[in-house]
Amino acid sequence: MKSAIYPGTFDPITNGHIDIAKRAVTFCENIIISVVKNPIKNTFFSYEERISLVKKSTKNIKSISVEGFDGLVVDFAKKKKINVIVRGLRMISDFEYEFQMALTNRNLAPKIETIFLMPHPEYSFISSRLLKEIFTLGADLHKFLPISALKALRKKLDENKSRSNKR
Repeated sequence: MKSAIYPGTFDPITNGHIDIAKRAVTFCENIIISVVKNPIKNTFFSYEERISLVKKSTKNIKSISVEGFDGLVVDFAKKKKINVIVRGLRMISDFEYEFQMALTNRNLAPKIETIFLMPHPEYSFISSRLLKEIFTLGADLHKFLPISALKALRKKLDENKSRSNKR
């Protein structure tokens, strides 16, 4: 396989995301980690911050590039002339949503395939949402986040606390 797209919000990117991307490059020549600009999702980090964090977190991984996109992932894939989408499945609870999304994408673009990869077991239970929540409660996340994402999360949390204290 030449290339694949690994789309997501990456708010922030986790070691589980990186695990999936590293494993995908073992059978693809190039992986484009595609950060979606989703106006419906209320993200902790801005679109630009998320792209920057993914770039910093993957800069030393050969065959991975990072791009942002707006709209449907199948349209982005067509634009890039890529017919494979990589998605991660952590738990059985992910399956229903991911299966529905894959079938919808297949209906919209029949020539584009979705490949599911499971992360290493040590990352199979983590999600960006959960990590942000437990981080605000004081959890040490160095095992779950790349150092650049951990630093950005600390900085963002400190900025939010400063703003709240000024009110």
